[in-house]
Amino acid sequence: MADTADRFAAYRASFRLDGKIALVLGAASGIGRASAEAMAALGAHVICADRNRDLVEEVAAELSREGAGGSAHVIDAAKAENVRALAAAVLAKHARVDVAVTTPAIHVRKLMCDYTDEDYDRVADLNLRGTFYFLREFGRIMGRQRGGSLIASSSVRATTLEPGLAIYGATKAGIVQMVRGLASELGPLGVRVNAIVPSIVETALVTPLKARPEVFNALARHTVFNRWAEPREVGAAVAFLASDAASYVTGTAMLVDGGWTAIDGAPTGLTKTHAE
Repeated sequence: MADTADRFAAYRASFRLDGKIALVLGAASGIGRASAEAMAALGAHVICADRNRDLVEEVAAELSREGAGGSAHVIDAAKAENVRALAAAVLAKHARVDVAVTTPAIHVRKLMCDYTDEDYDRVADLNLRGTFYFLREFGRIMGRQRGGSLIASSSVRATTLEPGLAIYGATKAGIVQMVRGLASELGPLGVRVNAIVPSIVETALVTPLKARPEVFNALARHTVFNRWAEPREVGAAVAFLASDAASYVTGTAMLVDGGWTAIDGAPTGLTKTHAE
């Protein structure tokens, strides 16, 4: 009986993040903010970073009031020197980093033949190069400390596309491959590296789409739930990957896509359950 109780307690504890130092780059809004809140709610001390000073300080202040961290750092995720400075600042204060999450991305929706060199640079520099800088810097730290969880943000557009998404999708596919490669390299040192792969997430960035309900609803119909995800639903997946409950999960691209990639077109057919 005692053994069962101990196992149950261990399961519950494995989902907690008490005592862990977690960093979220992109914490000012959307998936980044939800990830910061989810990990804070599970006991982590969360450090927030973003290029939007006002919003990242607001999020950090909210977490501080909840007793879950509160420091804010303003950086440009596409600049290697900014990422290095962030890592140095975190280590100077906390000596280690148990979880590091990066979410920033940009999208220029254009047909590939209409892309300018500047368009390509904007998308590739932040999405792919910026993720590389982050994974490299915090991968080095976690390798030295022989432990940690690195989490990057990809997208279903890594595998499913439509016109105007080629370059964005290429960067998101590249992120998955970097995650897999780094997981193979850092696994022997006790470091886990994973990606989350969301589909459509209802954030402030999609507010203009709500003015075009035919487009907004058409995208929702790509999922089996016929709705957009809430940021907290993706943040919960991040918190799982951060936790010891995911201790044997690495090198994976975790789908949080509402069935987007499981079906071919909008779901149709039976709407009643077998019981009915």
